[in-house]
Amino acid sequence: MYGDSFSLEVNTLQSKRHLSRRQFLKSAGATVITASALGWNYAWAQGSDRIRVGLIGCGGRGTGAARDAASAAEGVEIWALGDLFQDRLDNCRKSLANLGDKMKVTDSRCFVGFDAYKRVIDSGVDYVLLATPPGFRPIHFQAAVEAGKHVFMEKPVAVCPEGVRMVIETARRAEQKKLGVVAGTQYRHHPGYIETIKRIHGGSIGKVVAAYAYYLTGALGKWDRQPGMSDIEWQIRNWLYFTWLSGDHIVEQFVHNIDVMNWVMGSPPERCIGMGGRQVRTDPAYGHIYDHFAIEYVYPNGARVTAMCRQMDGCLNRVTNQVIGTEGQAKLEGFDTFWVRGTENWRWEGRVNPYVQEHADLIASVRAGKPINEGVQVAESTLTAIMGRMAAYTGQEVTWEFALKESKLNLVRNVTAFGEMPVDEVAMPGKTPLV
Repeated sequence: MYGDSFSLEVNTLQSKRHLSRRQFLKSAGATVITASALGWNYAWAQGSDRIRVGLIGCGGRGTGAARDAASAAEGVEIWALGDLFQDRLDNCRKSLANLGDKMKVTDSRCFVGFDAYKRVIDSGVDYVLLATPPGFRPIHFQAAVEAGKHVFMEKPVAVCPEGVRMVIETARRAEQKKLGVVAGTQYRHHPGYIETIKRIHGGSIGKVVAAYAYYLTGALGKWDRQPGMSDIEWQIRNWLYFTWLSGDHIVEQFVHNIDVMNWVMGSPPERCIGMGGRQVRTDPAYGHIYDHFAIEYVYPNGARVTAMCRQMDGCLNRVTNQVIGTEGQAKLEGFDTFWVRGTENWRWEGRVNPYVQEHADLIASVRAGKPINEGVQVAESTLTAIMGRMAAYTGQEVTWEFALKESKLNLVRNVTAFGEMPVDEVAMPGKTPLV
């Protein structure tokens, strides 16, 4: 619903260092590993086995997700589009026009406004793509599951502990209703990551004692406020820079690496401490979020993870994960370089597009009658990232128990109209309370 108003700009800005999704498709030749190769008992669609897809959030990421879903399997049709902004919907529809027979969107199934997500869900779709700013994810996920729809939802899935609790509850409801749920944590669907982490769990590097996660990248674009634009419209269009919408970049972007760390460790962390600040992006045009974080997570197995993220131009870029064991180490980096240095000295050297694969896996599982459900998993990784932000914002130690069960922090806002919304103050460690 609420358009990702500058995802395409972000991809352009990052392209010098990292492959955008479009670039990856080109370089990988849009390769897709079949679901059966990953162990799914899959029967291909026949006859009327059709899946109608509705997209909620027509920005760059939502448009990409719709294209990926259409590419993932036969019988998939893009059926409906919804966004808060007409310009975002129009650009998305134009971009998807070259999908041919898979593009079934009509004027009557294009919805604009604060209730667009409801109308997409009610338009006759089977499968909903949730790609709005993540602050709205818990509400949209809940609506989709209650309506009996399978869901692909972009990461992160919330921006506060209350939102995470909503997602966990809804994910469990989806399981009861036998609905498929997959998240945009695409590493979970990449065979290189799958095999590397399987080998870590199998003891290839001995006992895991530490790990390092980095997402050090350049600055992202912003949306300049126009005369007469309300607080709410400007903040939604400029959503990356407001915690109630994005969760700050430790949650919105770094959750990918944090999810890998939880996967490696086999659980969320027990506690964390951290620091961060707003050193370069100090102009009010950048809202109130930080531009760098450094967090130490402590896991139940005793391992400690050093996790750093930064969005600044002119600095070292590094996006990687390194796992240290008693008998070796493993590295997981990008989409085509993963290896274990240890008792097996193994390296994976294939090519696959995980952005398509995540949809292929969900569709295959639904058609096989065994829908996969990643809802709780991605909610836990989202909360792990939120814990790091809370620790940095307040200067306090944050425990998993507190964040999951005791924290009263609630940034979920069911906005239904444009209007006033003051910007929160920049968090100040030692002054901002832990709630």
